[in-house]
Amino acid sequence: MTAKLLALALAFVPVLFAAEPPSEERVTTRLRELTKGDTSGVAVLIARDGKIVFQAGFGLADLATKTPVTPETKFRIGSVSKQFTAAAILKLAEEKKLALTDPLAKFFPDFPGGQAVTLHHLLTHTSGIHSYTDKPEFLARVTAPIEPGKLLAWFQNDPPDFAPGAGFHYDNSAYFLLGEIVGQVSGKPFPEYLRATFFEPLGMTDTGTYMNATPPPGMASGYSFADGKLTPALDWDMSWAGGAGALYSTVGDLFRWNEALYGARVISAASLKAQTTPVKLAAGVDGMNYGYGLVMSEFKRLPMIGHGGGLNGWASDLFRLPEQHCTVVVLTNALPPPPGLNPGEISRKLAEHFLDDEIKKLPPLPEDKTVNPKTFAAFAGRYDYKGAVLAVTVEKDRLYAQLTGQPKYELSARSANEFFWKVTDAQVVFLRDEKGAVSAVQHTQNGSTFKAPKLAAAAVVLDAAQLDAILGQYQYGPGAVLTVTRDGEQVSAQLTGQPAFPNFPKTATDYEWRAVAASVEFSKDADGKVTKATHHQNGATFDARKIK
Repeated sequence: MTAKLLALALAFVPVLFAAEPPSEERVTTRLRELTKGDTSGVAVLIARDGKIVFQAGFGLADLATKTPVTPETKFRIGSVSKQFTAAAILKLAEEKKLALTDPLAKFFPDFPGGQAVTLHHLLTHTSGIHSYTDKPEFLARVTAPIEPGKLLAWFQNDPPDFAPGAGFHYDNSAYFLLGEIVGQVSGKPFPEYLRATFFEPLGMTDTGTYMNATPPPGMASGYSFADGKLTPALDWDMSWAGGAGALYSTVGDLFRWNEALYGARVISAASLKAQTTPVKLAAGVDGMNYGYGLVMSEFKRLPMIGHGGGLNGWASDLFRLPEQHCTVVVLTNALPPPPGLNPGEISRKLAEHFLDDEIKKLPPLPEDKTVNPKTFAAFAGRYDYKGAVLAVTVEKDRLYAQLTGQPKYELSARSANEFFWKVTDAQVVFLRDEKGAVSAVQHTQNGSTFKAPKLAAAAVVLDAAQLDAILGQYQYGPGAVLTVTRDGEQVSAQLTGQPAFPNFPKTATDYEWRAVAASVEFSKDADGKVTKATHHQNGATFDARKIK
């Protein structure tokens, strides 16, 4: 559900388990270590050939009552919900009740530009409709219930990000609209359609659309980890999520879903092929290998299909390795998570552990040892990853890369300009301008490919006193606090429930994000002390007083 999917996808996976043969006992021991004491929890499941080979719960579903997480614990699953919404659209298409070429205007005649936007565009994040979760006021509104029509009215007049089909931007507005279209066409409310069409027939008795007023029994509580401690997370009213991310489930029910989906028992084999075929993006467009509610990528060079999910207090990962008939599910109840409890990290290490036999059969990654280390100097520099900065350095004829807030790892050459990480499934190609100078990198990981330009030397150099003057916390709205910190010369800002992102100075008091098109101006009082931040984003401006 979170709009920060790209930033999460870039996180390199640390060594969660030592490089030893797989052992259920060792997996259990390590996850118990990560969840010892009063901490949030994680439920995990891995299955092969239709049989569960490992499932367990660790940590606490509720810190106040000390309720432990079990495989039966229910979690909000965020954007993992999108594949259900997409499957519903495909099911209705099979029944000839709609077509993927239908324009949005057929269902919402008053939606601006709706005649040019098709259901295919909505399904693949290529509609250009601006995502309402990117609006700066979103977190200040999300705890109060909202009617679908009012939410639609809140975002439908936002300027589009691009013309339909001309770009790619992860878009919760699109999937909210798709959920409403399912309700229109089927004649049933979206939650009821999913229950009657998918959940009941598949025996998914612990899955449904989350209603804040009537939460189901056995739900975990959501938390956020910050400043070394867990606190109750900002509690979204899930009326804001709809088809974009409103579902809750368990690891067992999501296993049942995967078995049915990939066994062509949810939609036809032809529809499943369409759902798992990446959209063809316009030339030069950065994006993802996104089908209909699913991302196609590789894990250890094995084909992988899946989706993650995240909203304040909740993070999830569900994927399928089709050639191994393997499903992996990880559900957690904290975002930001405590150290080691990122579901994407856990799911991939579980897969590596239990698919050790398959991975060992793969040939070694091809590495070009003939590339001259003297050419590495041209690659050194800092690259703008929007949500972070990649620092590339040369040390003793070896090339290294370090993403903001993560360890430094060596890059191995595949060719003169192509390099890869051995610690994770990621590659970079160094791109050159017309003069032959390195100007950017093209990064590929987890089904995403994007270009990151090389940063020039900082135009504004600030001293420690200037940097320290803006540090602190700013009240961005009810339950939303922006925390500004620095590491050396790098200033970062973190909004409640989101990762920290680097900020870049334009002046001593004016900074810009590059993860989103936003800037913030810090204002001082008569004594020269910073008292507030003024945030600018998407044409909106608001003040946030300094509270600490």
